[in-house]
Amino acid sequence: MKALIQRVTHAQVDVDGQTIGQIDAGVLAYIGIGHDDDYDKACRLVDKILSYRIFENTTDADKLGKLDKSVVDVGGGLLLVSQFTLMAKTDKGRRPDFAPAMPPAAANELFARLIDYAKSQHHTVATGQFGANMQVIAQNDGPINFILEV
Repeated sequence: MKALIQRVTHAQVDVDGQTIGQIDAGVLAYIGIGHDDDYDKACRLVDKILSYRIFENTTDADKLGKLDKSVVDVGGGLLLVSQFTLMAKTDKGRRPDFAPAMPPAAANELFARLIDYAKSQHHTVATGQFGANMQVIAQNDGPINFILEV
């Protein structure tokens, strides 16, 4: 299971011209689910996203400017967007190979459980719509981006 996380000042997901999820400052996380992924990995990934320190410390004089705070520490939002293309093999040729991605029905179920777990762990969680053609609008802060794997 993979996540591409981005520190944002604002992010939203639109489907068919309607905003279905949005956050102010926080983390936009694109989630890729592979064949061998399960609920335990989903929970570990959410925990890692929520605790990953990608926000600058603005209060401790000794640590000013250091990436020392998590989205939980700063009270930010979390926007979760399913992204099967993160699982693509890209090491050969000029076309991505999506074989490592979990089949859609199973991935949808696991992604829904990942969302439920995230909502049980954090106060502000928004989502995209699994399998939809989404327009994701984000204002990156930094930019700060990381790929996390569990």
